[in-house]
Order: sequence, then C-alpha cells, then structure tokens
Amino acid sequence: MIVTQLSLTDFRNYTSLDVELHPGSNLFVGSNGQGKTNLVEALGYLSTLGSHRVSVDHAMIRQGQESAIIRARLAFGGREILAEVQLNRASANRAQVNRSVIKTRELPRYFSSVLFAPEDLALVRGEPSGRRKFLDELLVLRTPRMSSVIADYERVLRQRNTLLKSARASGLKQTQLGTLEIWDERLVALGSEIIHARTSLVAELAPEVSRAYNAIVGADHAATLATQLSIFATSADDDLADDAAVRTAVVPVEAAADGFRAALARLRRAELDRGITLAGPHRDDLLLGLNGLAARGYASHGESWSFALALKLASAAVLRRESSAGDPVLILDDVFAELDESRRSRLAEAVGDFEQVLITAAVFDDVPESLAAHVVRIRAGAVVTDE
Repeated sequence: MIVTQLSLTDFRNYTSLDVELHPGSNLFVGSNGQGKTNLVEALGYLSTLGSHRVSVDHAMIRQGQESAIIRARLAFGGREILAEVQLNRASANRAQVNRSVIKTRELPRYFSSVLFAPEDLALVRGEPSGRRKFLDELLVLRTPRMSSVIADYERVLRQRNTLLKSARASGLKQTQLGTLEIWDERLVALGSEIIHARTSLVAELAPEVSRAYNAIVGADHAATLATQLSIFATSADDDLADDAAVRTAVVPVEAAADGFRAALARLRRAELDRGITLAGPHRDDLLLGLNGLAARGYASHGESWSFALALKLASAAVLRRESSAGDPVLILDDVFAELDESRRSRLAEAVGDFEQVLITAAVFDDVPESLAAHVVRIRAGAVVTDE
C-alpha cells in the first residue's frame, strides 16, 4: 500500500496543502516547528483514528476554524481509493471513502500505517496504559472488528464500576447482586476475547521484536516480550509482580474466561470495598525484557529508544505478513537524530524493502542517502521548492 497524495485543510498549521508522495522513501525536511510532524500525524490518524501527540481531536483543528479535513489517495493491488475524514469541534467527525459516507470507525479498514515518533519512548519507560493502547491499536489494524469488542468492554467496565461504587456507598442489596452478576458475565465474555487476542498478538510480535532489535543495534541483547495478566495474579495491587500473572504463550478464550470468573469471585470483597474492578484487560501490562532484566527499569536511553523502535518495526512486519493490501505505510518521525551513524545505516537497511516509508527530519544530513530518494521541504505550513 502507498499514499500517492495527501491533502489537508485547516489541519494544525496548514491552511491548505496538497503534496504528492512516491513509492519507496519520502523525506520531509524542515526546521523544528514548521509542520513536518503534522503531515505524518494526519496520516497516522487515518489508520488509527487517534493522534500520537494529543488525546483530543479538536487540538488538530487550525486555530479559529470549526473543522479540519484529512484526505489521502491510496493505491494497492492495482486499485486506488480516496479516504478522507473531517474533524469537527462541535459535532461528530465524518468520514468518506470514494466520496461515499462511511462510519468513522471503519476508516482503519482502508488504510494501514505504523508510525514511530519520539513519544513512543513511553512504550518502554511509561505506564502500562500506553502499552495496552499500543497492543489494542495493532489489534484493530489486524482485525477491525476488535474495535467494537474493546469499546463494548470499556462500556461494560464503566457500568460495572458505577454499580460497585453505588454498592460501596449504600451497601450491596440483593437486587444489586443480581445485576452485578449479569455485568460479570458480560465483562468475562468480552474480556476473555481481548486477552486471547492480545496474547496471540504478543506471541507473534516476540520473535519479530527480537529480530528488529538485533538489526538496529547490531548485537543480540535478548529482547523479549511477555504479557502480565491481572486475572491470574495473586495480588489485587496495581504492581503485579508475581510470576503467576506472566504469560508468554497464547491464552485460549476458554482458559481466559475461567480465570476471569475465578478472579472476580476471589476479588469480590476487595472490589466492593474499593468500588472498582480489580482484574481484567484494563489492568494488564506488556512486559519488555532486555538481557533478562525489565527494560522499563534497567534499559539505558539508547536501549529504550531502540526497543521502542523495534516494537514498531515488529508491528509493521506482522501487518505486512497478513495484509492482502500489501505493506503498511511505515512512518518514522524524527528518528535519525537520536541514532549514531552505524544505527542509522542499520535502520535504513531494515526498512529499505517496505513499499513506502515516510520520514521526517530537521537536518537533511541525519538521514542516510538511500532514504532520500524523494525530498519534500516544509516551511511554515507549506511545501517550498527553494533550499
């Protein structure tokens, strides 16, 4: 899959923009603050319906405007489609494919991309919520229907927590107990499907992460992945340090459901005391290991950066293996400035066979020559042709 044209209207600092893109490498060059990252943020939004920089869509609408439009022409398998989304301040966002209105949540079906940005360092050093989001976004890119499963789980979780808070405040009544059991079964049904999907994904990602990390660093540092599942933990605390919670193999749906029911029964009193749900996918974590140690606590800055990049390259490898539409578009936002010359060369070699790679850089010479086939210079929210 490749993007042949990107058009923006009132997106970030762009009043209006049309830029043609090419197969292979496309390099966006410009000083900091000129709008390079805004371009790749727009494409990232088309495939994930979210930004890697902000949590609210209206922050991407140009100041003083009520809406912004992202429009991209996509080519794959001899076909070409036009995908677009309109972000609105005061109403729901709208999406179209080939000028026909679709539900916004369906956009990821048509465009697949993997974006790496400096913010992704938080995948290694940040909180579990960021790693859960990483897995779930990749799940949706692989299997779009998982978007509804995850949304339904979050809705049931909110309803169940509301009931637990009410029971804590007034004491659990018999009618509330029956209602809680109904929510339990719905939570288990949805949650066990998410647990199975996540552990399956991690099992596929693990060897790809190891290969990608070794390719970037040039040495085998034993980069590993595992899933920490709260339903199997022996403690209800946020820090699930016990080995019983750690899984490296796929957890079948039935085993996840049995474990989830047992956890809810075991934690019933603690949940009523605290007024929250203490087990489930919303409390799980992705464990990153390096040389037998937890990367979060022991990896250096360079090792953390390389591990985060390896996670994204592994994601792209998994997606390209399964996609009928070709490779995902690989986006590298301000990556090369953080790498030494040898790692820059190794990264260029690792991504060189993708159908399309989009790169941003403040300094042209930071990027290996092999990735500078097509250069777009950006200044103050516009494409410029002079140096």
